[in-house]
Amino acid sequence: MIAGVDASAIALALGAGLVAAVNPCGFALLPAYLSLFVIKDAPPTRRGAVLRALRASLALTIGFSAVFVTFGLVIAPVASGIQAYLPIFTAVLGLALLAVGIWVALGRALPSFRLPRRKGAAPKPVTATWPSMIGFGASYAVASIGCTIAPFLAVVVTAFRSDSAAAGLVLFVLYALGMGLTVAVAATATALARRGLINSMRRMGGGLPRIAGAVLALAGAYVAWYGIWELRVLHGDAGSDPIVEAAAGVQRWLADAAGTLGVVGLGVALVVLLAVTFLRRRRSAPVRD
Repeated sequence: MIAGVDASAIALALGAGLVAAVNPCGFALLPAYLSLFVIKDAPPTRRGAVLRALRASLALTIGFSAVFVTFGLVIAPVASGIQAYLPIFTAVLGLALLAVGIWVALGRALPSFRLPRRKGAAPKPVTATWPSMIGFGASYAVASIGCTIAPFLAVVVTAFRSDSAAAGLVLFVLYALGMGLTVAVAATATALARRGLINSMRRMGGGLPRIAGAVLALAGAYVAWYGIWELRVLHGDAGSDPIVEAAAGVQRWLADAAGTLGVVGLGVALVVLLAVTFLRRRRSAPVRD
């Protein structure tokens, strides 16, 4: 046990975190995240691309976890009144991502986001900044609350509100660790695969940003569709939907895969991916006399 936390609560917090990134409500945002923050405008070197993927994973986890702990501790008492409005946010977020994806797919650049910087330093693209990545993680969380808040409330918030605040903190960290580990493995694998994809795209005329935009648009279209479907369900005007059902099959497979691998399996996968990145870089480095 850790800090007096029951072993079953630890397992539940880790398990809930592992599948949080691929929940039915927001799992389509994962490819959108990979397109926007890992693939598009990534550093040309393998090491740089992987480090950026890890940084983006951390930022996404911070935004996601902050929304969940705020919702669980502050908003949960009035959650029933807020829940009806969450599908609206999901639909609007999906339409926004659809618009951004189409914009990028047409070959247009996203606007730069200027922060205070050293004289002569170039402005960072909006997709490379901590605020934009954390903000995306927060949006990801809001879109996912309807599907993932129940286990979070049952484990983490219950512990926070019990006599042991330390136990609640431990479970929250474990939940965030599980979620972040799933995202980090997906992002790192994508960053490594991107190198070969770039070489292929160079032979096709450098269409990688357009492909990333198309993936983003497709994910946004599904998220908007899901939000509208949720609204129809809430108003008793919708049954099963073939698009939602098909996506749910993919989501269940991803969730089962994450659950089967577990923390140890995903941790080993991340270590192997990082070893491939940095050991290969050392071997390819020129030997100096």
